[in-house]
Amino acid sequence: MRTCAESFAGYFLRPLGREHGENLLPRGLDITFCDQAFLIAGGLIWNLYFAGIAILVGFFLATGVALAKFSERAWLNRPASAFVFVFRGSPLFIQFFFFYSAFVLLPRAGLEIPLGFTTLTLHTSALTTAQVGALIVLILNTTAYSAELFYGALRAIPKGDLEAADAYGLTGLGRFRRIVWPNMLRLAWPSYTNEAIFLTHSTTLVFLSAFPARQQSGEAFYYARYFVDQTFNPFVAYPLVAFYFILLTLAIIAGFGLVNLRLNRHLPRPQRARIRFRPQYIR
Repeated sequence: MRTCAESFAGYFLRPLGREHGENLLPRGLDITFCDQAFLIAGGLIWNLYFAGIAILVGFFLATGVALAKFSERAWLNRPASAFVFVFRGSPLFIQFFFFYSAFVLLPRAGLEIPLGFTTLTLHTSALTTAQVGALIVLILNTTAYSAELFYGALRAIPKGDLEAADAYGLTGLGRFRRIVWPNMLRLAWPSYTNEAIFLTHSTTLVFLSAFPARQQSGEAFYYARYFVDQTFNPFVAYPLVAFYFILLTLAIIAGFGLVNLRLNRHLPRPQRARIRFRPQYIR
């Protein structure tokens, strides 16, 4: 029977690959509570990877899509509106399957792009892995939802602020940086916090979808299902996953709450928007 120290050394970094821990996962009667606790906790590394990069990249993409949708130019707002509608109107789980099927159809040798003086080869093999392909899906999905939040915030910016900007002679980039951008973030941030939480929870779908877990390297819920299949006891692994995600959710609320205070620092305290966790059961 392994000690907790041995379980930590053998399994905490095991989700990163076999070279970072035991070659095989624990099985049958050899599974201890510490094995489950540390291996599931280690799987959160991938949840943080998927969520962190998707939120970071999706934030900037969503800003551009929201501005395009808010634009009066049809060649900008129509494609942006269509993009948002498609990704908000279809289930994330289906998007995983669709993109995996599309990535598999790409030539394994890569796509060759002739440039005249040379040929550029884009390698496509990595797109069928969860670490790349599923990440792209998460980025596109959160971009669509976040863009809709930012678009609503753009429409809600007080006209008085825009008139004041015009009075001071602010135009173009200066107007956007000093007036539009801060107001958009301030108005959208509480809802955007919920989007970040929901996206983090959605990372548990990655290895339930078509994207394979290579060398038994998966995220927290992947290992929880593995332990349930081995022990036939769902009352240890699943509560552990829920507990870890509750802690992760509290950390997101705290971090985003600090940003929210920063965005609303100029307002009187009673008028400052507070972040409240409101889970989205239907998306």
